[in-house]
Amino acid sequence: MGRTLEAALKLFSSQGFRATSMRQIADEAGLSVGNVYHHFPSKDALFQRLLEQYWERVLDPDLRLNQIFARAEFPEDLEEMASAIEEVVDAFRPYILLIYVDVIEFQGEHIRAFYAGMAGRFQQTYAERFRERQQAGQLGEVDPMVGVMVATRWFFYFFTVEKCFGAPMHFGLTPEQAISEFIRLFRYGLLPRPATAQKLDRPDTGQPRRGIS
Repeated sequence: MGRTLEAALKLFSSQGFRATSMRQIADEAGLSVGNVYHHFPSKDALFQRLLEQYWERVLDPDLRLNQIFARAEFPEDLEEMASAIEEVVDAFRPYILLIYVDVIEFQGEHIRAFYAGMAGRFQQTYAERFRERQQAGQLGEVDPMVGVMVATRWFFYFFTVEKCFGAPMHFGLTPEQAISEFIRLFRYGLLPRPATAQKLDRPDTGQPRRGIS
């Protein structure tokens, strides 16, 4: 079964779903077509199982990104979050391409439920911690739940374009420069900060402290 899934992942992610036949998958896996059908009754079942496999892996509590989420230290952890998301995109590039195959060929039929539940998962992880910090006056007026979701999705988008779409430096910056600028934007926004917020700057280096504004 593992060889079948590996072959299907390679073919679906490189040439799409409809352009891939069960015979091609069998040939790539070095198996008979009958053997492939014995484990997977249809090509759609194979595609669905690959996406399920991806969701299982990206939701694994042992994944570094999920350990960062579990600590709920946003926005102090933006640098660490970006690095962990880059690792995920590097590790799961073919699976991420399947998401785009699903959008193009199935209008998102297979991935809709995962994204529909995304807000609930963030609420479960961050709601209590954000409420505590807001009551303590540690967060500003911007909804931190929206902030953490936007930051997460934006980092995924950025690294997907860089690594999966073959368009490095599409912001005209190196990844390190781009991530640094994104984080400054997430933490401090575009408008001038009031004097109280500017006190977060380190007087010795002129660099902002990691933390909230």
